[in-house]
Amino acid sequence: MLEVQLRQRGIRDERVLAAMTRVPRHEFIAAPYRDQAYDDNPLPIGCSQTISQPYIVALMVELLSLEPEHTVLEIGTGSGYQTALLAELSRHVYSIERHAELAAQADTILQRLAYSNITILVGDGTAGLPALAPFDAIIVSAAAPEFPGTLFEQLRESGRLVVPVGPIEGQQLELITKQAGIPVFTREVSCRFVPLIGEKGYPTG
Repeated sequence: MLEVQLRQRGIRDERVLAAMTRVPRHEFIAAPYRDQAYDDNPLPIGCSQTISQPYIVALMVELLSLEPEHTVLEIGTGSGYQTALLAELSRHVYSIERHAELAAQADTILQRLAYSNITILVGDGTAGLPALAPFDAIIVSAAAPEFPGTLFEQLRESGRLVVPVGPIEGQQLELITKQAGIPVFTREVSCRFVPLIGEKGYPTG
């Protein structure tokens, strides 16, 4: 995974690569799919959700340019795998998951792995977490229909927001940096994520 899927495809941040060697991806995969844990493809995790392929996870985390003192907001806890990577690289991670079942499963795994700098909340991730803003970085693990202005407002100056934006059929992964309060957009790669559901995202159903 490290050499073929990540280094050879352009992942260069050594802190990200080291974190991906430390976090046991198979721990976050259901038993029927565990033998595919390190393959280059997404896998189902329940509630019609998926864990993204390792390369996409690494790319999104790398784009955040995290430092050890940073506080991160994650929208979509999912399996908890990306949450663990963020926790390896930052001071604290606040993660919002709309499916209570997934949030509970992820929390159990993360506690078993002894992560103490993660707070998982159940709710509408499209609203973010304004009470604890601003954040140094925000990462969205589902497809937003348009620029997520509500989340951008919760970024610290010079903060980074990574989010797939576009229709359900396919999106562009975007890096949005706050510069003098203005969003600066960088388009990265084409991708396909499950839709971001909520008041500021796609409607349920």
